[in-house]
Amino acid sequence: MFGLTNPEVALLMMGIFLFLVLLGFPIAFTLLAMGVGFGYFAYYNPETMNTIFDNRVFDLVVQNTYSVMDNHVLTAVPLFLFMGYIVERAGIVAKLFFAIRLASYKLPASMAVAALVTCTLFSTATGIIGAVVTLMGLLAWPAMVKHGYNKSFASGIICAGGCLGILIPPSIMLIVYAVIAQLSPLRLFAAAMLPGLLLATLYIIYAIVLAMIKPEIAPKPKAEEIPATSVIVKEVLFSFLPLFTLILLVLGTILAGIATPAEAAAIGAFGALVMAYFYKTLKWESFRESVFLTAKTSAMIMWLFIGSWTFASIFSYLGGHEIFEHFFKSIDIEPWQFLVITQIIIFLLGWPLEWTEILIIFVPIFLPLLKTFGIDPYFFAMLIALNLQTSFLTPPMAMSAYYLKGVQKKNVELMEIFKGIMPFLAIVIFAMIILYNFPGLATWLPEKLFGN
Repeated sequence: MFGLTNPEVALLMMGIFLFLVLLGFPIAFTLLAMGVGFGYFAYYNPETMNTIFDNRVFDLVVQNTYSVMDNHVLTAVPLFLFMGYIVERAGIVAKLFFAIRLASYKLPASMAVAALVTCTLFSTATGIIGAVVTLMGLLAWPAMVKHGYNKSFASGIICAGGCLGILIPPSIMLIVYAVIAQLSPLRLFAAAMLPGLLLATLYIIYAIVLAMIKPEIAPKPKAEEIPATSVIVKEVLFSFLPLFTLILLVLGTILAGIATPAEAAAIGAFGALVMAYFYKTLKWESFRESVFLTAKTSAMIMWLFIGSWTFASIFSYLGGHEIFEHFFKSIDIEPWQFLVITQIIIFLLGWPLEWTEILIIFVPIFLPLLKTFGIDPYFFAMLIALNLQTSFLTPPMAMSAYYLKGVQKKNVELMEIFKGIMPFLAIVIFAMIILYNFPGLATWLPEKLFGN
């Protein structure tokens, strides 16, 4: 092609893809179109082609489509999505936030703490960041602002808390990563438990400490707003324990090796329906919307896989992965330097791209090098998972900020949201430093549960 070598064509392919994505073209179909277009060139052989459609790239697309449909790990995706949408549409999250808010009223920034705990628990039910940020932006943000909370502070709480679904299992991102890296989803879930709780805890500590230093940004509730102890106990038992029990059941069966992620997701989906029936809050219209959104989001993820696998196959066939592998091997760096470079690259990619594209397109470039540098793949996965939080928190393309702005419109300025996000962005980087210095946070629980 135009006198270029195959590796140079691969780099051209990557450059055009990034350019088209920045122009706003749909990711999944751009990947597929680029894969088919450049694949047609890569496999072109006029001596064996009887027609213009007699090209191996079309067989590759069919094979990738079948592989995605036949992948048992990906079966968990629609089930976990359905569980999350049912919990959201049935109003269970609203009850959960109210119960935690009552239980934590004595803490500084009690509503912020309640929002973060609710986000953490809700994130275990759905890995869709937009759903968590949007719902909490409609539910918790107005409540905090109404009680005198600083808008930037409240915005940072919602945006950062809503992104925890990327990391905290059972995360859709971890399921996708398991398929891409050919790792055990059970071990990935176990590896993510402590880093996920660490990040959520750091967020809560920051909110409490800041409220103690600057009480004006998060006023304490007035005496007349504090209900009787009996009311608090009733709300916690009625609203908090059922969902918490369901989450423990889903995660417990996965981590104990009793159920596969798909089987646990089925338990969670059924349990969410039972809870919705128990609360009598799920209407037919909400159920229909949950089914539709599950199908829509699942289809998007599956097409992303088909497109990305096609793109990655052609990119690798042209020698694109070898360029990066030779580059890292030629510069003679230490493992820690490799980790720093890869994390900086992923951090920068988070500005224009979402986590799905970063995982599916760029992470496979680094995976073959882990063995070369002697890096544990599950530890590396957790660094990636933490880093991907920044893709939703880094201006100017911080999607969580736009989700919140979309539901609050004129009530808050985008710059106010960005201002509130920045401290949490620093906390994510701090959590990555902690994880790097204490890799056991990612490797201890998988080894304890499943052995070496």
